[in-house]
Amino acid sequence: MRGLYLEDLSVGQSAELVRTVGEADIVAFAAVTGDNNPVHLDADYAATTSFGERIAHGMLSAGYISAVLGTTLPGPGAIYLSQTLKFKRPVRIGDAVTARATVAQIDEAKARVTFATVCLVNGKPVVDGEAVVMVPRKNV
Repeated sequence: MRGLYLEDLSVGQSAELVRTVGEADIVAFAAVTGDNNPVHLDADYAATTSFGERIAHGMLSAGYISAVLGTTLPGPGAIYLSQTLKFKRPVRIGDAVTARATVAQIDEAKARVTFATVCLVNGKPVVDGEAVVMVPRKNV
């Protein structure tokens, strides 16, 4: 399986995916990462916080950005080098999260592409940042 090559990319090109966060996603994420913060897992505890209810791990939404980059744009063969993240709003159980990556800059000499990345819920950013990805060339 092969994704896009550096030569296939252009500034402004974009891809996205939509995932609805479920109870099982939060529980599985906590199990895999060991992040058992009760704001994610304990409804009684979460009710005492400023959120008033359980919220998803911020890194769960960030993982959706990784999924866009690793499966679609540029896809298989790309190597994730860095990612900045700003967490803007909480994600709640039942929220549909749209993760989007948009080509912002292409460094042909280094075969690196900078992506503007964002996760949205109801059209509002919940996570945004910037990713740098190494992308294979066609003739190497």
